[in-house]
Amino acid sequence: MTTTEDFMAALQQAESTGDTGPLVALHADGVTLRNLTERVWEGVEGARDFWATYLGNFSEIRSEFTGHQEAGGLGVMEWTAKGALKDGRPVEYRGVSLIEVAGGRVQAFRTYYDSAAFVVPAEA
Repeated sequence: MTTTEDFMAALQQAESTGDTGPLVALHADGVTLRNLTERVWEGVEGARDFWATYLGNFSEIRSEFTGHQEAGGLGVMEWTAKGALKDGRPVEYRGVSLIEVAGGRVQAFRTYYDSAAFVVPAEA
């Protein structure tokens, strides 16, 4: 299996169990993680915080990967996530995540997704 495939399996495990340990273990000591916010998470502790923050947004979530590739130290994953936010509102959104890989470890993680799924509709 590639590191990208290991990553996808570990993410799905974290989503179903809440245990981010195996997912965080794939990250290198100097890893950086980014999403659509301005914040950059760094290091293994940053990875632990990033994934706990991610899971903390949902009462349930499941990522289904629709495509992936790893070549030349870059892993690309296309996915759809479905579940419910903490307030019970259903959520479904699509995105792409990239990992830079060296020595079987994630050196950098970046994710781009449809943030409109998180906007609370205005009252009519």
